[in-house]
Amino acid sequence: MFAFRLISYLPLWFLYLISDVFYLIAYYLIGYRKKVVSENLLHAFPEKSPQERKKIMREFYRNLTDSFAETIKLMTMGKAEIEKRFQLENMDLLRGLLEREQVIVGLTAHFFNWEGHPLSVRALVDERIEIVYQKVSNPFFEKLMRAIRSRFGGYLVEKSKFQRHFLKHRHHPRLIGLAADQRPNREDQRYHTYFMHRKTGFFEGAEKLAKRFDLTVIFSEVHKIKRGHYKFTYRFVTEPPHDTTEHSITEKFIELTEKNIREEPALYLWSHNRWKNSK
Repeated sequence: MFAFRLISYLPLWFLYLISDVFYLIAYYLIGYRKKVVSENLLHAFPEKSPQERKKIMREFYRNLTDSFAETIKLMTMGKAEIEKRFQLENMDLLRGLLEREQVIVGLTAHFFNWEGHPLSVRALVDERIEIVYQKVSNPFFEKLMRAIRSRFGGYLVEKSKFQRHFLKHRHHPRLIGLAADQRPNREDQRYHTYFMHRKTGFFEGAEKLAKRFDLTVIFSEVHKIKRGHYKFTYRFVTEPPHDTTEHSITEKFIELTEKNIREEPALYLWSHNRWKNSK
């Protein structure tokens, strides 16, 4: 942990030099998950030429290795630099909901840099941010990620403990951040639909939570301005009273996520075997 903290004090431009080396190794030398990335892009963008998909792949690997450098830097990055690198658009939407003492469900997907996003909200807007996360199996990296994610206050709730935690704190106004594009286990899959041209299983915990407790749901759209600079824009998904149509919130989330992927294809986490357990 101490070594990573020391590294995080290095300027980001220097960390990017290290990232460039890791990019060359990951893409050209060992081909880290290259087969998975290539297959995912082929299914997601059948209308694109092989050259276009290869360009997206190269940009993806750049973003992947850059995200490691940026995440380490987040251990010690000050608020002024966070504000410069992470633009938060339409934040009056979030502020207004919190001022009205509401509990909000914030849906997002695995776009780079997903670690900097909640940290910037806590640092620059409001610390009442609760992140639901999947525990890392390695104890060292679990401790490292908790140290990064818990800066500037807020809450971290392990996914397996979220249901009990929510019932205990359901009247406390806050934003609950959920990465709703994760792959469910076979036994957890409840809803299958098409996502990027492939039958895909989705968790529907966010939809059930919002409809049962009349919660507002928002989505954060992600764009990369340039290397190390991102813009996150907040949009309503739904407000109470909710559409009672089954899967309506999940389908809206999928629609917004697909739109974001098509606008920023290299920002999505294509190395994740998202469709492994698909029907």
